[in-house]
Amino acid sequence: MTAFHETRFPLDIALNSHGGPERRTDVVSLGSGREERNARWAHSRRRYDAGYGVKTLAALSAVVAFFEERRGMLYGFRWRDRGDFKSCAPDASPGPLDQAIGNGDGATASFQLVKTYGAAFAPWVRTIAKPVEGSVRVAVASVEKVAGVDFDVDPATGLVAFLPGHVPAAGARVTAGFLFDVPVRFDTDFLDIDFAAFEAGEIPRVPLIEIVP
Repeated sequence: MTAFHETRFPLDIALNSHGGPERRTDVVSLGSGREERNARWAHSRRRYDAGYGVKTLAALSAVVAFFEERRGMLYGFRWRDRGDFKSCAPDASPGPLDQAIGNGDGATASFQLVKTYGAAFAPWVRTIAKPVEGSVRVAVASVEKVAGVDFDVDPATGLVAFLPGHVPAAGARVTAGFLFDVPVRFDTDFLDIDFAAFEAGEIPRVPLIEIVP
């Protein structure tokens, strides 16, 4: 991923923002009343507004400094989505069996972190490119492995690389648990701040959009 800074947007502001996943679907209504629907995007893309977390002048100053250092829309950065940042349930802690990330064949040493949504009808597999460093737990055939001994993880790409002598055997299920951030950028090159309105309680708009890996 080009033009990306491996730094996280101020967490105290991010946790009070709003936003979520977006998809693009074409819907054609037929004369019979039935519909034909077609997905324009294979994957969802998340949008956020960090302005909801800006409650003080100090927080506003931090956002402006972060915006300037990213040069507006130029550089991407990490974002903590309060509603979806774990490989497991929101009230649980990540475990090495949370998500299936592949099956061994005796030769493949690298596996991409992913998170699967749904199970029964049409599960969607999301690439996880920005795991939180030190949070990734990995298991092979349900046996947890040791980071730095059995495998390494690239926090900038989400790639799990097994070290020589520890490559998963053929048929062995590889699983992982982790915390993760969303790669985003500012969705504007202009922060329109009305200080009179801000002091009266009106929040500024700080739009962000996910960068697709």
